[in-house]
Amino acid sequence: MELRSVPALILVAVLVIGGLAAGFIASQFEFERPTPKVSEPKLLDADAIPGWATAPLPDFTQYSVVSDKKDAFFGYLFPRIALANLRIQAARAYLKELRGKAELSDEEQEWLTTRATRLRVKGDKPEDLISGLERRMNIIPPSLVLAQAANESAWGTSRFATQGNNLFGQWCFSPGCGLVPNSRPAGMTHEVEVFDSPYRSIRAYLTNLNRHNAYQQLRERRRALLNDNEFPDGISLAGGLQSYSERGQAYVEEIRSMIRANNLSDYDQRQQELVGAQTPLEKLDAFISDYRERFGN
Repeated sequence: MELRSVPALILVAVLVIGGLAAGFIASQFEFERPTPKVSEPKLLDADAIPGWATAPLPDFTQYSVVSDKKDAFFGYLFPRIALANLRIQAARAYLKELRGKAELSDEEQEWLTTRATRLRVKGDKPEDLISGLERRMNIIPPSLVLAQAANESAWGTSRFATQGNNLFGQWCFSPGCGLVPNSRPAGMTHEVEVFDSPYRSIRAYLTNLNRHNAYQQLRERRRALLNDNEFPDGISLAGGLQSYSERGQAYVEEIRSMIRANNLSDYDQRQQELVGAQTPLEKLDAFISDYRERFGN
């Protein structure tokens, strides 16, 4: 599995309400920034991301009660997943704005080309790139992200999670880019990528599912749900993960079982509510406060 983390992007104000995907697909930061030269989402530096987003991975081995461990794991990851998805929604809102323009400025064209390159969208005209990005660049249901993170990282306790902030088993191929698997077969050169924070691992994972040819079926399932005015859910999209593991359909069913057993679809509902909220970051901040009060990290 191949991945790269995505530069930070989010609207600094109200996310678009009701302009995307039949009304429900569509934060505010307290800091000073120069007024942008064009009407585009502000490109934020890493220090503009909410401080809690890049907080280190907690030590989940401290929980002896399984239910507490699960609550701590899901509670830590959900706001970071939600934030990454909201940034995708902000980019989609901007795509809609660009589509309505007769001609793009140099800055707007550069923004569009950069995103198209990142998601491997090809086209000779801006409208081709916009259409391609609209097909590929969209949210991934939190239920699916949470189930895969738990499965791939042994509930945040694996070597790759604790030493490399890698929750999804993402590979990289440059020498020294990550951790060498102890069981790597002879002749293989891949490493398991190291990230600055679990949040960066989440963003890289979302990018991977949104661009890799292996997950085309997942994206098609998502598009079909959106066309039916339904919010994408993890149970449905898990069917497009057959290539994520050599176990194929057995892996898909395991992920679906984890979603059902842990009631993770509730987090999809929370994401949908955030998409339509005028101040989603305030809601995430409240979620973080509740988490810290309960778990202390």
